[in-house]
Amino acid sequence: MSDERRRELGESDAPVEDEIEDSFEAVVEEGAERLQRTTRVVVATGLAGGLEIGLGVMAYLAVLHETDSHLLAGLAFGIGLIALYLAHSELFTENFLLPIVALVAREGTVVQLARLWVGTLLSNLAGGWLFMWLVVQAFPQWHDELEEAARHYVDAPFGLQVAVLAVLGGSTITLVTRMQQGTDSDPAKIVAAVVGGFLLSGLQLFHSILDSLLVFGAIQAGADVSYGQWAGWFGYTLVFNVLGGVLLVTALRLVRSADLVRHRRRSARSGPSGAA
Repeated sequence: MSDERRRELGESDAPVEDEIEDSFEAVVEEGAERLQRTTRVVVATGLAGGLEIGLGVMAYLAVLHETDSHLLAGLAFGIGLIALYLAHSELFTENFLLPIVALVAREGTVVQLARLWVGTLLSNLAGGWLFMWLVVQAFPQWHDELEEAARHYVDAPFGLQVAVLAVLGGSTITLVTRMQQGTDSDPAKIVAAVVGGFLLSGLQLFHSILDSLLVFGAIQAGADVSYGQWAGWFGYTLVFNVLGGVLLVTALRLVRSADLVRHRRRSARSGPSGAA
């Protein structure tokens, strides 16, 4: 279909469907807002994210303890992603799509992206560590589940399967972000959170933040697991999470919106009137 015909079918002048343009603009605006945050806001949002995803881990452990079913426990874990959405906090792995699209559209800088990523990552881990200390003290009956879960990750020999599980973990949480951003319906966003939680935890995908909380809990519960083992696992899981989120979700959206990216860049170059 020609660009001219697409313009005739849509309400806008952009050579793509109106829905794609509206979605792109919303992604850029929210991504730019994240990139413009101060360090204080980045850290506070990340700490809240680490604490609130802990609610999902707590629900996951409770159901796993009672049912010994990872699939049922995965459904319970969705509570954590619902909390993240409703409380407006974030995980590091939620910051692949929106900030990168804003960066490519020249609504932010690489330094801002690095500050967002590093600040959110470290504060997620700090908040998660603190929450798991509380969980371990409150529910000593879950110590066996924590140790089993931790060993599932840190004892897994690195290879193709582990790399793919981490890629899928990164792409899944990024797609949840995209689905939630693509609708104005709160019930639909909650459904996306539940689905994402089920896939991440129920299928035991490798996720650098979520699974770190399980490992932290096992260490705090006295399991024979060390922070050195966690660091080795965390390093490659983080890399493949990023690859999954960036290559399987973000890059495809950028390809689809390439015309809009060029238009946005031209607007940015034209002066303040063209900027977001």
